[in-house]
Amino acid sequence: MNPSAPLPRVPARTVIASIVALWLTYFVLATLRGWLVGLELLDALLWRRLLVIAGSIAVTLALWPLLRLLDPRPVWQKIVAVLLVALPASLVLAAINQAVFASIEEQVVAKIGEREGLRVRSDESGNLLVDPLDRAEAPPPVPVPPPTAEPTPAITIDAETVEDNRWRQLTDVALGRYFLLIAWAALYFALVNAEQARSAERREGEFRRAAKAAELRSLRYQVNPHFLFNTLNSLSALVMTGKAEAAERMIQTLATFYRRSLADDPTGDVALEQEVAAQRLYLEIEAVRFPERLVMAFAIPADLGDARVPGMILQPLVENSVKYAVAATNRAVTIRVAAREEYGRLVLEVTDDGPATGQTASDGYGIGLANVRDRLGARYGDAAQLGSGPGEGGGWRTVLRLPLERHGG
Repeated sequence: MNPSAPLPRVPARTVIASIVALWLTYFVLATLRGWLVGLELLDALLWRRLLVIAGSIAVTLALWPLLRLLDPRPVWQKIVAVLLVALPASLVLAAINQAVFASIEEQVVAKIGEREGLRVRSDESGNLLVDPLDRAEAPPPVPVPPPTAEPTPAITIDAETVEDNRWRQLTDVALGRYFLLIAWAALYFALVNAEQARSAERREGEFRRAAKAAELRSLRYQVNPHFLFNTLNSLSALVMTGKAEAAERMIQTLATFYRRSLADDPTGDVALEQEVAAQRLYLEIEAVRFPERLVMAFAIPADLGDARVPGMILQPLVENSVKYAVAATNRAVTIRVAAREEYGRLVLEVTDDGPATGQTASDGYGIGLANVRDRLGARYGDAAQLGSGPGEGGGWRTVLRLPLERHGG
């Protein structure tokens, strides 16, 4: 983990919810058990048990900040720390339980004794006396001769034994609470691990998107300098041949072209109509160089104008048609940019009717194609395809097929 990155934490509401859920579940199970076994004074025990649950939630919440300090620690340190910290906390919970139920414990024991035909009571010394109920409540007998058998004596449990039983009960309750605290600590650290895993996944996604954005920027920036150098060469030629008016028109169109193209995010998409407008500006710039040879044609349906495409994705294709079709012949050449929808996908075509010879990967035409292919791969993965080759009636034809995405869709 990056030491400078903030440590992912489990949200407080999640931790509180887990604590409340644990102790409410215990409350429901304990109450259900008491009802099933026919425990006496169930109503009186119920609100006392709620007090115990409230105290248990408070103690567990106090335990949370200590466990939070262990979030970045190794697993073995977490285990050792939980085993140690949970012990005194469980004793506190057992003491709370014993204190809350102390006032009703004798009543519950007496009720159980009555059900079993016994009378249970305490004397002034703290000893516990157990008498048969019929003997304890019977009226004084009429004097009769002494019986031949000794009467059943009361069972006496001395105060020391009672205290020992109280400590055993405290230990028993503490062990149960100890297990519950360890179970909750295990749940908490599972939540911590899940949060750290989600945080790592988010960081990985951010790094992946940043890498893809850097790749797209690199590919996009390959387009602008190449076009700029060619345009400056053309502008220089116009100036040297005394075509000042054409040079001025070219400069103005070039400024408009770059103002529009550079204002966009290199990694973002633009509307198809915006992309086509940029290519129209580019061809107008090139038309200054080839006023008699370059013919533009656009076939863009109005309902596809808001389709989203990577910015400047058509630029290398249109530029190659100018370079290898218009500049390579003395006749008029038509460069056509068209779009259509096909089976829910956007199909873009750049075609020309110039000579198809020379438009291969070996002489540089493949650089523009590779740029477009790499950008489509970085943006759409396998969901986009690029095909290029000689047209059926001559010239060159390049087809892009990509997902049809609309603005706001």
